[in-house]
Amino acid sequence: MYQIERLSKTYARNSLVALTDVNLTIHSGEFVSVIGSSGCGKSTLLKIMAGLLPPTTGRVVLEGQPVVGPRRDIGMMFQQATLLPWKTTIENILMPIEIRDGRTAARQARDKAMDLLELVGLGEFANVYPGELSGGMAQRASICRMLVSDPAMLLLDEPFSALDELTRDFMNMELQRICTERGATAFLVTHSIAEAVILSDRILVMKARPGHIVEDVRIDLPRPRTLELINTPRFGEIVAHIRDLLGREAFV
Repeated sequence: MYQIERLSKTYARNSLVALTDVNLTIHSGEFVSVIGSSGCGKSTLLKIMAGLLPPTTGRVVLEGQPVVGPRRDIGMMFQQATLLPWKTTIENILMPIEIRDGRTAARQARDKAMDLLELVGLGEFANVYPGELSGGMAQRASICRMLVSDPAMLLLDEPFSALDELTRDFMNMELQRICTERGATAFLVTHSIAEAVILSDRILVMKARPGHIVEDVRIDLPRPRTLELINTPRFGEIVAHIRDLLGREAFV
């Protein structure tokens, strides 16, 4: 599905090395997370994967085609919902299609958008404005906006970091359910070890100066996963192992 080979990224006329020698393969249907301290290059890697930043060296390939800019088969979700306050929920969801393909295409996709709203439990909020949505509801709307174009790859940049802990737990379970039902392929940037473990098939542990992957940790917990797994010995062992890999950079 997604292949990255010998990727590096430098800034300031090559005096600052953000990423070095990153090699990564993501298979169809996998959920992969990357975790590391602030400044280790996680978000830079994600932006390169999305085609928002060019790599300095190396190649990035999605389904056999080089990623050289934004593509309709890549869906991205950010830390904030970024819904336009003067548009309704469904208008926000259809906005990328309207910008890219025009109003007629957006109208034709309305039924699909409504199906997605029903999928995330927001069917009755299609015609309300973002100011009337809670933080969790706004992020669910953002999930719909990401999925409405049927992207092959979902890129998630700490999408629930601004939510309270209970809402974040609920959204993680929702994200797992949606990805499972759609057979989605996803790549998540997160600062939370627990979040990465509960969601992922694999976790890439990164360290900084320069940013590089120190281990690809496979998560052998059964699916579907529930929050009760957090209290199991195996979950604790995986969290402890990742924290040990991070060393002094460890955090939750």
